[in-house]
Amino acid sequence: MALRTATAIIDLNALISNFCFIKKKAPNCQILAVLKANAYGHGLERIAKELSHSEHQADAFGVARLDEAIALRAAGIEKPIVLLEGFFNKVDLGVIAKNKLQTIIHNHEQLTTLCSANLECPIKVWLKIDTGMHRLGINPEDFSHYYSELTASKNVDSSIVLMSHLGCADDTQNKNTDNQIALFEEITKGLSNSKSLANSAGIDAWPRSHYQWIRPGLLLYGVSPMKEDINEVHSALVPVMTLQSSLITIRKIAKGEFVGYGAAWKSDKETTIGVIAIGYGDGYPRHAKNGTPVLINGRRVPLVGRVSMDMITVDLGQNSQESIGDIATLWGQGLAVEEVSTWATTIPYELLCNISRRVHVSIR
Repeated sequence: MALRTATAIIDLNALISNFCFIKKKAPNCQILAVLKANAYGHGLERIAKELSHSEHQADAFGVARLDEAIALRAAGIEKPIVLLEGFFNKVDLGVIAKNKLQTIIHNHEQLTTLCSANLECPIKVWLKIDTGMHRLGINPEDFSHYYSELTASKNVDSSIVLMSHLGCADDTQNKNTDNQIALFEEITKGLSNSKSLANSAGIDAWPRSHYQWIRPGLLLYGVSPMKEDINEVHSALVPVMTLQSSLITIRKIAKGEFVGYGAAWKSDKETTIGVIAIGYGDGYPRHAKNGTPVLINGRRVPLVGRVSMDMITVDLGQNSQESIGDIATLWGQGLAVEEVSTWATTIPYELLCNISRRVHVSIR
């Protein structure tokens, strides 16, 4: 019996395989690999290094916060790093310039702060336009003003990238994506600047959105960004993270007995239940429903009862052959995180990002 506590197995060969899939989808594009939120729970520095020193290199990395960018520089990452939310105050600009970072500009405060700063060297800017998602980005009617101010500023590198973000690209039936692409084309027509629009869903389903730069996030980690079950995507991607733990006890229960807090599940027959050492304290979703699949010894068994902080319970069935110490896969190889997230009424992004610090990490 070799018990294992909650462990996230990170398969770097899978990462490279997914990277190659992305390159095949957009062979003429530069790749800004999105590493925000600890590389979607996979390890910020680890993923950046893997995509920096091999023949499969990203052209730049994208992070959400300045401290993520500084952590990458401290880890020896020399590639361009883009702050996807831009900077938050004037002090940040000195740090950005010193560390040769790049920043998105998406509002008037950032524009005036940058243009009025006293910097020793210019900063490369990605100018973000709101083409319909209405989250970050300048209004289309303000583009000419922002563009002229930035191109005239001594603080701004001349090679400004023009960008926007797709809000509905995961749904191929939604016409908003066509509208966003058309508006982006109209705003930026006649300009020779590099452009960027495609996120993971755009890369996969909307070739018109590829332009010079693509920004893969979820695709890198072997998870489909699409709402539909697109067989090509699922067959080509390899999960980078496989979350596992061990059965720590097995017991028989009679028909009519309850399991877990709140007596949330009642057995309709005599059966065998198993307890697995993982819970919401590790990042397993608290709201996973009865029936959520778990993979043990190559077979799927259902979650029963409420998820606890440190444990979940599964119904192994009347003829169970499992033993204490057997490995349970919560998602990853053999069990798609997309399926588990549906049972938990959430999205794969949240499950991957919520892996807690106490989960052991194993690299393959």
